[in-house]
Amino acid sequence: MKIVRTGSAAWSGGIKDGKGSISTESGALQAYPYGFSSRFEGQPGSNPEELIAAAHSACFTMALSLVLGEAGLRADQMDTSAKVTLEQVEGGYAITASHLTLKARIPGADQETFEKLAAGAKANCPVSKLLNAEITLDAALVD
Repeated sequence: MKIVRTGSAAWSGGIKDGKGSISTESGALQAYPYGFSSRFEGQPGSNPEELIAAAHSACFTMALSLVLGEAGLRADQMDTSAKVTLEQVEGGYAITASHLTLKARIPGADQETFEKLAAGAKANCPVSKLLNAEITLDAALVD
């Protein structure tokens, strides 16, 4: 099975005075604003790091649901958040970490089993794998 999803971004202007918008194929985001001030100065709007954090949280939680089911367990509730770190490094900025925090209510799960299954889900969810993936690019100038 191969599934392809799309997201897009538009931008005009310079890095500090420019304005951008983010859209998703599903329409969950439709020309949602982002820019320098929402990324670095805490102003309203989105930014790439919070989108990665949301994607990582969602992917990990679904992966954990899968492995719980394979172990004969089912969660009553799982709440996951991710903190994605963007920091200045030599040569510019880099996303250096994604820290997942999970609070779960899983009847019948002991701590050791829970930790083992959560670690497996963290390592194997597709977004975790993406954060270590080869990145490819097709770039073209247009008139």
